[in-house]
Amino acid sequence: MSQTISMQPARRLTFSYRKFLNGFLWVFISLGSFSFIEPSPYDILSLLIVPVWFFGGFKVHRSVVPLVFVLFLYNIGGFFSLVPYFNETDPKIWIFYSVYLGLTGIFFALFFAEDTQKRVDICLKAYLVSCLFAATLAVIGYFDVADTAKWFSPEGRAMGPFKDPNVMGSYTIFGYIYLLQLLLLGKAKRPMLALLGALVLLLSIFLSFSRGSWGATVMATLLTTFFCYVTATDRKLKRRIVILFVAFLAASAIAIVAALSIDQISDMLGQRAKLEQEYDGGVTGRFGNQKRSIPMLLDRPNGFGPYRFNLIFQLEPHNSYIGAFSAYGWLGGFSFLTLVSMTTFVGFRLSLKQSPYMHQAQIVWTALFMFFLQAFQIDIDHWRFVYLMLGTLWGLETARRRWLSAGSPPLEARAAR
Repeated sequence: MSQTISMQPARRLTFSYRKFLNGFLWVFISLGSFSFIEPSPYDILSLLIVPVWFFGGFKVHRSVVPLVFVLFLYNIGGFFSLVPYFNETDPKIWIFYSVYLGLTGIFFALFFAEDTQKRVDICLKAYLVSCLFAATLAVIGYFDVADTAKWFSPEGRAMGPFKDPNVMGSYTIFGYIYLLQLLLLGKAKRPMLALLGALVLLLSIFLSFSRGSWGATVMATLLTTFFCYVTATDRKLKRRIVILFVAFLAASAIAIVAALSIDQISDMLGQRAKLEQEYDGGVTGRFGNQKRSIPMLLDRPNGFGPYRFNLIFQLEPHNSYIGAFSAYGWLGGFSFLTLVSMTTFVGFRLSLKQSPYMHQAQIVWTALFMFFLQAFQIDIDHWRFVYLMLGTLWGLETARRRWLSAGSPPLEARAAR
């Protein structure tokens, strides 16, 4: 009696460059909140992802040229201002780090211009994970769970894995905007989990006691709701957005009243809720220094030089627009203003005009626009995630321009492909 043995061919292990690159991207972005280590994992991986991406080839679309040109002028201004202080270590580190950040912005613009929807979606989800991780540590630290306050809330303000509670608060706004949009548009696969995540992020922002982050969160909520409402094409969806927004306002009011019943929170809130702190007022305060610096900068085409504002005024400028003219001279200062202006135009256009990239752009642009507003009262020019959002937005703009060049195929037809 013969026995037949069927042989199945062994599965071959195949390497998918695209999947590897997307996986690398997820890990890279998700580690963005690990900023208490220098150099951070984000910085290290940024030096690895560029050659990995370069290996697969890329295209440069003309719509990225304005970003590259303005960032080039911005950093050239910094080098001109550096010349008298080139023998000093801190100014050199400042400018070279600025160049590195500018290059990451250009990289992201080129990277997200290809396979845009897929890559930006991966970026949004990875950034959300990073935000939730940071927010959880911040809340745990604030309430000193398992004696963690010494690491994650050493100053009585939620800080998480960051060195500054102001940066932590601003960083997590992006994740909150992402979840808020999902809830407003009814796109959250697990609405209760999305709501819980949004509450954790809001709590961490609140407990950071960062006035800038508070204001940015309020503005981000209003702008996100506005974008979702005016671009919605369905009446039921518009009604849903209005109802959820009103419910959100009511829930926020109740939550704030409840928080004020906790002495630890109400005491810190009483200190931080003032529009002007002790270090803000006076001739030598933050605002006084800014006012005094302007006439001086008008007489200095090269500014004060990189990393020198604090040597003159014993305090950082806490204003990125003044800081640009101070550290990068007139060339860098006007380049920074140009960068903000043209990005603002591109951001609002992407967020208000129908395209396959509109909803993704609304998240990225709302967060970036908040940083541009915060730049009036804090130094954002060396925040890594600002350049991530800047590059992502310009990558989305490149993808939109290509979509228009292809004849603007119907969105539903594109989604079906």
